[in-house]
Amino acid sequence: MSRSHDPHVPPAPVSRGADALEDPALLRRLLRAKDRIDAASHEAWPVRRLAVVSGVSEAHFARSFKRAFGLPPHRYLLTRRIEQATTLLRDTDLDITDIAFATGWESLGTFGRIFRDITGLSPSEMRVQARANQTELDRVPACVLKAAQRPDLTIAVLEKRRRVAGDTVEPSTREES
Repeated sequence: MSRSHDPHVPPAPVSRGADALEDPALLRRLLRAKDRIDAASHEAWPVRRLAVVSGVSEAHFARSFKRAFGLPPHRYLLTRRIEQATTLLRDTDLDITDIAFATGWESLGTFGRIFRDITGLSPSEMRVQARANQTELDRVPACVLKAAQRPDLTIAVLEKRRRVAGDTVEPSTREES
């Protein structure tokens, strides 16, 4: 009798390389890590720390997170930080430096450069634009507004820079032929 037809033989375990969406236990672990990022995106979240939260190896975590959520963990963290910074720019009078540090950036310069790379605007330009549109946006539910303003990080920030520069920036890795 084959293994798949014998009711006394337990099913084979899901392989470590299986898609995260096919393994509910792994998906719960990944959601736990994602929830931690959401709750404290101002903190440092290296893959090692997220893997510990999820209870899996670093490589397995990184692969599975990307399969489950469509973005690598670092890009997801950047998305959350930019969303929070945009909200603070729109809704508060905090200095841009204070917003940078409050959202987890260690350098104002890095914050400004990456913010511009992702949104197309400097933080101060974003503040002016967001406040100019404030009265129109007051009628839109916050969850819809947040989803509509979510930065698109399906490609790496460096790749975006290279495309904007017309491929004049060298890629960080070389592909072997």
